[in-house]
Amino acid sequence: MTSPRPTSITAEPAPRATAGTGFTPAVIVATVITVLAWASAFIVIRGTAEYFNGGALALGRLVVGAALLSLVLIGRKWVKPTGREWLLLVVFGVAWFGAYNVALNIAEQTLDAGTTAMIVNIGPILIAVGAGIFLGEGIPRWLAIGATVAFGGVILIGLGTSVGNGLGVDSKLGDGSGILWCLLAAVTYATGVLFQKPVLKRLPAAQVTWLGCVIGMVACLPFAGVLVRDVQTAPLSAVLGVVYLGAVPTALAFSTWAYALSRVPAGQLGVTTYIVPPLATVLGFVFFGEIPVPLAIVGGAICLVGVALSRRKTRQKAPIPAVVPEKPLNLAE
Repeated sequence: MTSPRPTSITAEPAPRATAGTGFTPAVIVATVITVLAWASAFIVIRGTAEYFNGGALALGRLVVGAALLSLVLIGRKWVKPTGREWLLLVVFGVAWFGAYNVALNIAEQTLDAGTTAMIVNIGPILIAVGAGIFLGEGIPRWLAIGATVAFGGVILIGLGTSVGNGLGVDSKLGDGSGILWCLLAAVTYATGVLFQKPVLKRLPAAQVTWLGCVIGMVACLPFAGVLVRDVQTAPLSAVLGVVYLGAVPTALAFSTWAYALSRVPAGQLGVTTYIVPPLATVLGFVFFGEIPVPLAIVGGAICLVGVALSRRKTRQKAPIPAVVPEKPLNLAE
């Protein structure tokens, strides 16, 4: 009689990541496009805020964006949303495309682009925390560390921007209403991402982006009369700015964002937008002659370090095989 051989029990191997998920080259390209486009939006909004009401600017941007996104859907299969998905889409569209844009536009009427970008970019922290709590993504140690470091860099950018160009804090922040509008923009931005993520599990990214833009546009229709008035009085450069906001930061960037978000956890992707404030500072210098102070440059470098830290993964120790002892030989058998 042959004795049974010892049997080793090891932990089952982790399932492989689904093809096309994670920070693949395509997702990285989409993320870079998104970040560059959204950084430019802060500059263009600042340049057009003088000629357009905050709500009117949001509506004009969304009209252009919805029209261009409609072209993307031509020939694509339509997936009918469920009742729950419609609810998520409505909140996503009203919060991010509607309320966020209105709040951001009003904020930049009293705040410079760098300070606005710094305050709005508390949004990724809210996204990471919300995704960990409500979407079950968890809050990995390195994500928390990277978010904290990057946010520290954002604060330095804001401090540097607030005292740059010979302008004091009071002259930049006005009566404080701009900061409140920025905070509202950050909250609605985070809310939009958290409600967008679940619907991307089943619905195509292009369809979700278009629906969000259309829903946001409908929410901003009360500003239609003001938009018509502002278009008639604004210079051509400002009108072209509205078209740019609709075409690039809205139609293009929200599409690339949705593509990346459908393949990467919301918390991890949200942290990458910490690159926006230093980019907005550089663009402000190029187009408006704003000279970045050393503190802002240091803050930008810290932001990049934070993003890099957030991408690290905690090493897990390999499980130690458990050896099942050989069954004692029973001579009575």
